[in-house]
Amino acid sequence: MLVKTLLNRCHPIKGFVYDTDRLVPSPDGAQGTYELQVVVRPRGGNRACCGKCGRTGSTYDTSRKPRRFAFIPLWGFAVALLYCMRRVKCEVCGVTTEQVPWADGKNQTCNVYRAFLARWAKRLSWEEVARVFGVGWGVVYRSVQWVVAYGLAHRSLDGVESIGIDEVAVWKGHKYLTVVYDIGKGGARLLWVAKDRTEDSLRGFFDALGKKRSDAIKYVASDMWQPYLTVIAERTKQALNVLDRFHVAKLLNKAVDEVRRRESKQMAADGYVPILKRTRWCFLKRPTNLTSNQAAKLADVLQYNLRTVRAYLLKEAFDALWQYTSPWWAGWFLDRWCTRAMRSRLEPMKTFVGTLRTHRELLLNWFRAKKQISNGIAEAMNCNVKLALRKARGFRSLKALEVALYHQLGNLPEPVAIHRFC
Repeated sequence: MLVKTLLNRCHPIKGFVYDTDRLVPSPDGAQGTYELQVVVRPRGGNRACCGKCGRTGSTYDTSRKPRRFAFIPLWGFAVALLYCMRRVKCEVCGVTTEQVPWADGKNQTCNVYRAFLARWAKRLSWEEVARVFGVGWGVVYRSVQWVVAYGLAHRSLDGVESIGIDEVAVWKGHKYLTVVYDIGKGGARLLWVAKDRTEDSLRGFFDALGKKRSDAIKYVASDMWQPYLTVIAERTKQALNVLDRFHVAKLLNKAVDEVRRRESKQMAADGYVPILKRTRWCFLKRPTNLTSNQAAKLADVLQYNLRTVRAYLLKEAFDALWQYTSPWWAGWFLDRWCTRAMRSRLEPMKTFVGTLRTHRELLLNWFRAKKQISNGIAEAMNCNVKLALRKARGFRSLKALEVALYHQLGNLPEPVAIHRFC
């Protein structure tokens, strides 16, 4: 009696009643385990709904063998709802199996149990959830997939004004995903996931967003990947495309490190003392982040007239760019720094200057946006993508990976239930 009372409080079913309940040995044959089975029957006068169109119709016949629907475990016991399905004589679809409110289609897992498993799948890996609750991995995957499909259908994309676009490396062999995040004041969330990092990958997002919402976007933060820049200029002409400061600094560090590696290799070939050995992070870290040993090593190396030292000093001088507030003065400093770097006769630095000059206006948009827009949020979200991959120890298919990322990072609405079980 108490079990039925609890079920009526936390999971009432309109048009149906909980009839009898019994504790029986587990149907899977596991020794010492039991299952709590609750029989469900239709309320008197309840008309069945067509499983295809949802219209009510007269009962054609009733199955003699009850169908089992897995419910949320209670006190360590597996719980199942037993119901004898009816067939409906529908005027439109003919004779079909009825539609029940606690499960969709032929799925034999209750909707509340699927939502329950999906919530736990945010905290644990899918494999661990399946092991803890004694279900198959496929049950967990289909539960998360169902919750994500509901969330994508019911989420609101209105009011998106600032987006961050980036790519994430997955698996091996330079395989990437294109990801688009909402980086507005309402909080970061994943808006789009697509295979590869091509123009078509990003166009799919704007096609799904629609022209009206695309025209409402004010800021787009991205890196310097040309396919992305092409689509951004094509679909959001009114938006301010802000180049990510993180990627600019990354390219500059890469140029400095390339100078160091070339010079270190040349010094070793010429027989000089390897003073640049183990100095990589001395030149790439900020001075405030250096350890005491690294700071001492850097101070020692800076006494020499080396190409690496010149590259390092140029890198430190470039950091003053981010202190400006006026786009005009920031451009003035950038032009003069580029001229100085071109005269350094350091090929990696000259290549970096060429990249800056090509994307000069996009870089200055960071100042035009009052330094409020950055892809740093997207980079932080990318770390969560990597965490999801590590937690699951990889995914077998791209579809499963997309479902997992929307589930973890999409901030999607969940199916409505009277009682929240976890």
